[in-house]
Amino acid sequence: MIATVRPLAALLAGVAILLTGTGMLGSLLGVRGQMEGFSAQTLGLVMSCYFVGFLAGTYFTPGLIQRIGHIRAFAFFASATAASVLLHPVLVDPWAWALLRAVTGAALVGWYTVIESWLNAQAPREQRGQVFAVYMAVNLGAVALGQLLLGANDPGGFVAFSLVAILVCVATLPVTASRMVQPSFPRTPRMAPAEIFRIAPAAGSGALASGLVMGGFWGLAPVYATTLGLEVGEVALMMFAAVAGGALLQWPIGRLSDRGDRRTTLVLVSLAACGLSVALWSQGAESRPMLYALFFAYGGMVFAVNPVCVAHLLDHLPAERIMAGGSSLLLVHGAGSALGPMLAGALMDRIGPAALPAFFAAVLLLLAFVAAGRRLLRRRDRTAPAHFHAMQGTTPSALEMLPETHPEDAADGGGSPRA
Repeated sequence: MIATVRPLAALLAGVAILLTGTGMLGSLLGVRGQMEGFSAQTLGLVMSCYFVGFLAGTYFTPGLIQRIGHIRAFAFFASATAASVLLHPVLVDPWAWALLRAVTGAALVGWYTVIESWLNAQAPREQRGQVFAVYMAVNLGAVALGQLLLGANDPGGFVAFSLVAILVCVATLPVTASRMVQPSFPRTPRMAPAEIFRIAPAAGSGALASGLVMGGFWGLAPVYATTLGLEVGEVALMMFAAVAGGALLQWPIGRLSDRGDRRTTLVLVSLAACGLSVALWSQGAESRPMLYALFFAYGGMVFAVNPVCVAHLLDHLPAERIMAGGSSLLLVHGAGSALGPMLAGALMDRIGPAALPAFFAAVLLLLAFVAAGRRLLRRRDRTAPAHFHAMQGTTPSALEMLPETHPEDAADGGGSPRA
């Protein structure tokens, strides 16, 4: 494993530094927006613009990367991200923040595309599954560390935003200084989202529901926490607990899904996350340790929903259609992520902070009913058995690292084990 990862150290170092900064940024904006008097609905709309930009970026950034090359594109997207971060405390206005969040989302999807296509090209083909696992571990670990950095900075000043911008700029150094050959950039095929729902309705429904709750979580959980009276350090610990739970509990949940019908796992995980949302709804901030524990468990459940859906879809796609299907499923998840903060923010303005866990509970309960209905309605064998892969927000470029897209490697004994 070490021999596999060592040549990719520059890319992984860049990933870790950048995501530490951007992981801090989302929570920072929620806390700072509350301090500036933005309503929950306004902040929900602002945070939704990140995912709108992310979705738009999936269409235009590949062409830009092809035209100017990976290294220059990397520097271009990092510069755009750093500039937009620094403008937030200068232009303290919801409309300006919404535009800046959209720019950040588009820049980051371009950045992800550069890194993931580069990792895919540099990793030995038979070891791409291992590289993907390391990449996702670095991804989640860096985002968790970013939450802790929030607690060490004053969100009311300029320094916290400067720190994020510094980390974004520093992330370019190990990559631009490396001697890696720039890879070619193949065109990603597309599949209509409607076909996703026809091939694997539970996967499509789960990706949409996961987007709704994860978009609401990333955009409004810090707002929820500050409304309950938590200090900045406590907000950071709460967010860290949720991300840590998501990082640690995906693996046992994934093993469970590999051993049986993934729709059963989806029902169990959705019901567990729904129950934890109800507990958060009733608990409030009466006990800080209990709040952290609930968010740890909630993160562990809800972070696993989309990866289970991806694996369920892959179970029913031939290798040549995995890229197209996975890409479309990511778009469904992204659409849900854009809608989630808007809907949850509007509810929080009308009902109060308890509306956020109530929104989570309602969406997850509906998903459990859909998945259970599909499970009872139709028994399905896996036509192309896949393996669960823990994952965070990513782009279609990362999907090519999955061993399922290269069945000849799995037959030779390489890649991840199959169910």
